Amino acid sequence: MTKISILGCGWLGFPLAIKLIEKGNSINGSTTSENKLAILKDAGINPFLVALESESISESINAFLSESEILIIDIPPKLRTIDPNSEKKVFVEKIKNLIPFIEKSSVTKVLFVSSTSVYGDENELINEETIPNPETESGKQLLLAENILLENKKFQTTILRFGGLIGEDRHPVKHLAGKENLENPDAPVNLIHLNDCISIIEEIINQSKWNEVFNAVAPFHPTREEYYTQKAIKMNLPEPKFSSEKSNIKKLISSEKIETVLKYKFELSNY
Repeated sequence: MTKISILGCGWLGFPLAIKLIEKGNSINGSTTSENKLAILKDAGINPFLVALESESISESINAFLSESEILIIDIPPKLRTIDPNSEKKVFVEKIKNLIPFIEKSSVTKVLFVSSTSVYGDENELINEETIPNPETESGKQLLLAENILLENKKFQTTILRFGGLIGEDRHPVKHLAGKENLENPDAPVNLIHLNDCISIIEEIINQSKWNEVFNAVAPFHPTREEYYTQKAIKMNLPEPKFSSEKSNIKKLISSEKIETVLKYKFELSNY
């Protein structure tokens, strides 16, 4: 049995925790909502109320990390309301604030959930050897946080960069349905299903693949126009309309490393 702490038991972290418990692991799970503590406990997760801020952190952080060998960091940057011109990097400061507590804990391995937004929108095939060039504030701060963790020699870190997240209750077509004049009809989709997210994390832990960087995107890349039109029809939603005049991104994320190093096969039936 491995004891694992999951910082952020949300859309991904909660079902991940349940799956890891089913496999015989002991899980500490954090939430920022008092109302969710009972939900975590009922699911067999050891619940902790942990608020990670740029200048402070909950006193419960030490108990949350106690006796854990692995820490999974799955907290979104949430930077949409932050001034991009501000010199203060809020998400980066949160990670910096967390580091000393990891260092003095029993944690020896960290898995950081990141995003393919650390790459720019250049028209190219992107793999883990591609030099990141983030264009969004979220991507910039995720990349800085990645580097802070990777450079720390007191624990081993694996970075997992997910593409667009989809699941039974989450799909971007719901936001695109019925809209017109949408950009980049010929751009390939770079998506990953919740089930694959969970299974890939399981494989990283089971195979002890640490000090690695993985892009996690399904090897399924129809064009945006083709994919979202068909998906809207299937879900009985108004079809989105794309403009061929607004087409300049051909960013395609390769999943070859996931498939070769982890020998992982994606569950493409979900897409």
